[in-house]
Amino acid sequence: MNSASALQAQALAASPSAPPSPAPVPYAAGELARYGAPQFALSFVALPLYVFLPEHFATRYAVPLGFLGAMLLLARLADAVLDPIIGRLADHMMGAGHGWRFMASSGVVLVFGFALLLGFPAVLPYAPQPGAFAAVMGLALLLTYAGYSAVGVTHQAWGAALGHNEAERARTFAWRESLGLAGVLVAATVTQLGGAAGFTLVFAISLVLGLWLVKAAPMPRDFLGQHTLHGLRAALEPLHHVAFRRLLLVYLASGVAASVPATLVLFFIRDRIDAADLSGLYLFIYFAFGAACVPLWLRAVRRYGAAASWLLGMALTVAVFLWAALLRPGDRWAYAAVCAASGLALGSDLVLPPALLAGLIRSLGHGGRLEGAYFGIWGMATKLTLALAAGIALPLLADLGYTPGTPATGTLPPLVMAYCLLPCGLKLLSGALLWFGWMRLARNPDFCQQQPRTSP
Repeated sequence: MNSASALQAQALAASPSAPPSPAPVPYAAGELARYGAPQFALSFVALPLYVFLPEHFATRYAVPLGFLGAMLLLARLADAVLDPIIGRLADHMMGAGHGWRFMASSGVVLVFGFALLLGFPAVLPYAPQPGAFAAVMGLALLLTYAGYSAVGVTHQAWGAALGHNEAERARTFAWRESLGLAGVLVAATVTQLGGAAGFTLVFAISLVLGLWLVKAAPMPRDFLGQHTLHGLRAALEPLHHVAFRRLLLVYLASGVAASVPATLVLFFIRDRIDAADLSGLYLFIYFAFGAACVPLWLRAVRRYGAAASWLLGMALTVAVFLWAALLRPGDRWAYAAVCAASGLALGSDLVLPPALLAGLIRSLGHGGRLEGAYFGIWGMATKLTLALAAGIALPLLADLGYTPGTPATGTLPPLVMAYCLLPCGLKLLSGALLWFGWMRLARNPDFCQQQPRTSP
């Protein structure tokens, strides 16, 4: 700094007309609850798509596992390609003050696609017309995923611009994810009652209510929606930053580890634990413990930081699934304990990664400008993890000779290896990437300023 600049800085510091800015007031619980409300309804979509749909189509409508895996893989890959574009559009709409309108119009597309997906197999069976079945299923999946992504990415970008430190950002996403887990519990209950039409109606009403509430939620204080980059270049700008790529790689590995058991859980409950009648209870325990334990992860963030807390959650997940691998048919209550412990770990996966990303966006100087672009690519990574889980785990089980409805006996049958041991290996990989690829390098003060312009 030259002498003139130093004198100017001293004058500004001493000037009575430049009082220190007051510390931002944290958002009230009611404000964050209104912000998180749409996630309650979005969870109605996530539960059937990622947990119930493969088992439901395979057992009730006799749809082959290999076909299901291929359809889900293709639909999720196609959806993933759209996410960066959706993210940039979300930035534009948020910057223009039309974020809520974009969410509402996308919600209409979501409801239509979801209703079609749940309703069409009853009138168009797979066996006589597999080609027509595939076409309608593909359209329904694409509409559902596109609407879901547009609402979800905009909602995440909105939340990422709230909060002024790591603890506040974690608190914002904690409200969002806790309401999402509450939605999962309600969705699981409605699913047990049966009826695609009733489930769709409850979902539509929940989404309308959530969108009405979020309209009155606090808007980001500094969302500008302006950047020197435009179009596809702006949508892909996050990938130019090594810090984001390292965090995204951790998220990918951890996400695949979580998606594999989510895809196979109902098969495991029925064919390994021999407790199909308790599947609703197990899912309730899992998600209830996930919601109840979110405050513990917020406390851990305040004490240890978000990255270290996420690493702790990964270690807990590995321990839980190693325990699950030891269970045998009839170990019903032991599996209930597994569900409770894995629910505890769930909170770290839901709350901490987006909080880390929101902080990184601020550190890179993109706060209030490119949140949608970051969460668009983040959403694309989420779709890739789910696509890999469905497109690899289901066909692999079929190739190994596993047939849905056949008891998985023995020490390490294919179902146990896929449901328990594969996620353990992937979580260990994600933990190593977090420790060596993110936490150690993040201590470098210049880490966030590295912006190589080569292809990621």
